[in-house]
Amino acid sequence: MLYRHSSEMFTQHNEAMRGGKGTVTVKHLLKPDELLGKGRLFAELTVPPGASVGLHRHEGDVEAYYILQGRGRYLNNEDVYDVEAGDLTLVDDHHSHGIENTGDTPLKLIGLILFTGDRK
Repeated sequence: MLYRHSSEMFTQHNEAMRGGKGTVTVKHLLKPDELLGKGRLFAELTVPPGASVGLHRHEGDVEAYYILQGRGRYLNNEDVYDVEAGDLTLVDDHHSHGIENTGDTPLKLIGLILFTGDRK
């Protein structure tokens, strides 16, 4: 059984995350060792208006974003999608993605990174 109060979760403030703009807040919901060797991230990300997570490549893992609130522009390789609350994205292994807040309120999303191939 695990119970962790919000104030006990490790929070990072990442300037220019993955080459993006502004400061993205990452609140780690589970620690990597709590993902049972199946992944490395389960976190809530808050992207302020005008900020972004830069385009970056995944090797040996996949990442899903579940949009909780706000609006943004999601990049998957060369494809661009407008996203909003309730939308889900998934970047495949050996592919690149990033996200930018295009709205005037914070963009909040859940990020989940799971291992692929030999790492799963």
